[in-house]
Amino acid sequence: MDLNLLKPILYLSTPGATTKTTTPASEEFRDILRQASAAVASGIQLIQIREKNLTARVLFELAASVVAIARGSATRVLVNDRADVAAGAGAHGVHLTTQSLAPGLIRNAFGRSFVTGASAHSLDEAREARKEGANFAVFGPIFPTPAKGKYGPPVGLGQLEAAARKLAPFPLLALGGISTRNANECLRAGASGIAGISLFGDHDSSQNLAATVAAINALSKPDLAGVAE
Repeated sequence: MDLNLLKPILYLSTPGATTKTTTPASEEFRDILRQASAAVASGIQLIQIREKNLTARVLFELAASVVAIARGSATRVLVNDRADVAAGAGAHGVHLTTQSLAPGLIRNAFGRSFVTGASAHSLDEAREARKEGANFAVFGPIFPTPAKGKYGPPVGLGQLEAAARKLAPFPLLALGGISTRNANECLRAGASGIAGISLFGDHDSSQNLAATVAAINALSKPDLAGVAE
């Protein structure tokens, strides 16, 4: 499947602030819907619903709501790990962690049109994601960040550049400690785009999110990024 996304590909992950007690009436649930609306309006191409603590029922309702917000736009919606919930809610695909089922199994179960993203913290993991048929991999953390400290030291720009060169044209999206000030370093190192949680989430208004998106888009001339089948 070719998504025909323009570089730089921008991939927003929701903050993971929901809990097992969250319901559609909860403020954190509504916050995600507001963030999704702003992301779609700003032209972010990929949204990952990264809410790992929700019950399956509420996760389904959240995913279906975000899909409805994105309907008619160029934004694709993925659900973290739960391919079954993603498919049931009409989402475009799933984002797999290193502990999830292999992309190849997801392809066999849900079809080749089901978008599959994967997390990778090394060249070997990114290579395996490509081999298994993932559409793209998120690679990092590139820079120091508390949220990714459990994965060890940041991989750095050197490893990003090496992986992007060896795996091209397989798209790698840089993640971890990225801001509008250092995003250009990742793109120059060969990243096809930028993934982020706080980068696209710590904003007081949709106007600020749009400004962040515009700033990153300005770093790279438009160029079709064929996310390979």
